[in-house]
Amino acid sequence: MPKSALVTGITGQDGSYLTELLLSKGYMVHGLVRRSSSFNTGRINHLYSDPHELGRHLVLHYGDLTDSTSLRRIIEDAMPDEVYNLGAQSHVKVSFELPEYTADADALGTLRLLDCVRDHTAHAGRAVRFYQAGSSEMFGAANPPQNEETPFYPRSPYAVSKVAGHWYCVNYREAYGLFITNGILFNHESPRRGETFVTRKITRAVGRIKHGLQDKLYLGNLAAKRDWGFAGDYVKAMWLMLQHTEPGDFVVATGEAYSVREFLEEAFSCAGLDWEKHVAIDPKYFRPTEVDYLCGDATKARNVLNWKPETSFKELVRMMVESDVRKAQAEAVQKAALAGSI
Repeated sequence: MPKSALVTGITGQDGSYLTELLLSKGYMVHGLVRRSSSFNTGRINHLYSDPHELGRHLVLHYGDLTDSTSLRRIIEDAMPDEVYNLGAQSHVKVSFELPEYTADADALGTLRLLDCVRDHTAHAGRAVRFYQAGSSEMFGAANPPQNEETPFYPRSPYAVSKVAGHWYCVNYREAYGLFITNGILFNHESPRRGETFVTRKITRAVGRIKHGLQDKLYLGNLAAKRDWGFAGDYVKAMWLMLQHTEPGDFVVATGEAYSVREFLEEAFSCAGLDWEKHVAIDPKYFRPTEVDYLCGDATKARNVLNWKPETSFKELVRMMVESDVRKAQAEAVQKAALAGSI
């Protein structure tokens, strides 16, 4: 029998790359999808099979981390060997505007899922391995480089909620002897990154400026430094954590940090543009409490999991820019065709 995995947040950037990886390894993948009046599965449409087809290996279930009844039902249906909790309200700036919902989904959502897994393992007599998606934002104002021993100093409702989820996992691991691993992932990006996150906001603007669809890009703090890696590399670390003989906590990072300004320079230069002619600062994009400098030390992941990043900063930026330039070109062609038909 193939292994079975349950992935919350399957429609997100990380969920889509992780699902590709798991399917390539022969897993039966179950995904939790929130109900929406419009389709929100664009990142995994290429992986999806009609429910009427035989032999499919991806099954989607409606559910929500804020609803323990749905979580319990899905776990009983999926009978997972591995659970990857990637679902969250993951936008830091938005968490200041929706702090209660962020805490409900990210902190209490993790607790709900943990308790469902604990009950399932007890009555079904099955061992289930659990991965919790942590975040470098949990370190906040702690001095870099940050590793597994660095004290958390969260600076946003999102980060506080992720810290709570992290400690719920540690507690359940120690209290009930469950295989629960925390992955503390530093910023990881890709062409599938949401368009409101700063890296994708930049590369999307580069493409649209290149093709005359917009002229200005408005940003906040350009001095903030982040350790940026490729999401496709980082989901491999998630999987490796659950294949290890013992659970634990692992930082996943490149060990190199670049400022938002440096990302801007690299992205615009990929398209032959001068960022200073197109970028303006808008104070509304500054956070009430800033995180100035995050840079991870992934020595433990390298030594224990034999994991290391495969994609450089420059390769990541170019990958994202080239993708968004192609999308902007298609948008420009469509716009011209519509204008010509009027």
